Amino acid sequence: MALLDFEDPGQLVAPALVVAFDGWVNAGNAGTAAAEHLIADAAIVGRFDADLLYDYRAVRPTVLFDEGVMADVEFPEAVIAHRRFGERDLLVITGTEPNWNWQRLGGEIANLATSLGIVDHISLGGIPWATPHTRLTSLIETASDRALLPDDADHPTGMLRAPGSVMSAIEWFVGEQGIPTHGFWARVPHYVGATYWPAAVALIERIGGHLSIAIPYGSLVDQAAEQRRRLDEILEEQPEIRAVVERLEAMSPEDQPSGEELAAEIERFLQQQGEDPPGP
Repeated sequence: MALLDFEDPGQLVAPALVVAFDGWVNAGNAGTAAAEHLIADAAIVGRFDADLLYDYRAVRPTVLFDEGVMADVEFPEAVIAHRRFGERDLLVITGTEPNWNWQRLGGEIANLATSLGIVDHISLGGIPWATPHTRLTSLIETASDRALLPDDADHPTGMLRAPGSVMSAIEWFVGEQGIPTHGFWARVPHYVGATYWPAAVALIERIGGHLSIAIPYGSLVDQAAEQRRRLDEILEEQPEIRAVVERLEAMSPEDQPSGEELAAEIERFLQQQGEDPPGP
């Protein structure tokens, strides 16, 4: 059975592949919010076979009822969208993180990337972090080769072992084809349980700078500003949360988590998936 139904988008110019899935390594929905912004009016050129990717008992379809009558069943999905920014093409893969066939998925996407002449692969996501919302959102960067990271890049140091995501599998297979890969991971305040719009803004800004393209922000900046205003209001109403934020603001760079502490925080975040986290 074919894993992907793909429609050739035609001749591409310096195409880049952007990948973001919900679930793991997507704190604050940072990666998927940025990806959805990229494909707001894009053409869908590929759809993956959901039956080959998802365990519907773990990722259950949504059933819609209208006056007691079943109107629709919405299955989880993953798609590929194509959009051009200026003189450069982007292919964006996003959707619900698959449960099955990660290696096959990674291999097929890597083969597709090679056949389309993809010159850059970008993974997007968010990591829960001991950082306050009152600071600008910072990014952690990774790459398939240390030489691909800018000198001023904020990247993990030493050896870091952490649970992987389907994005890790895809990026590995794509990198094995000799295509440069990059990862941009927004630091999301660990006390924010909703979509964190400042992180989406930071990721869009970084993608644009990295690929040397102009990406309109649309309403993202206004959404980020409004969310920060609402979070400030919560601090005024809840002194215990304000105290937490003030402690985070007082932390120096030396107080930031180590690689082992980050891995432990990631594992805690993974265990909490599926719960209803607090947030504005």
